[in-house]
Amino acid sequence: MAKKVVATLKTTTGKDYAKVYRMVRSPKTGAYMWKENIVPNDTVKDFLASKEI
Repeated sequence: MAKKVVATLKTTTGKDYAKVYRMVRSPKTGAYMWKENIVPNDTVKDFLASKEI
């Protein structure tokens, strides 16, 4: 699956997007886990600043 995402990001329209990883604490166990999303380059800082999961 990772190869498919990387290949998609290399296209001319894919250069406008970034893959963002965020560390989130699980409410159930209290352990940390990583969430990954693909967001437009313009909204990366807003995405990381938001508290949404």
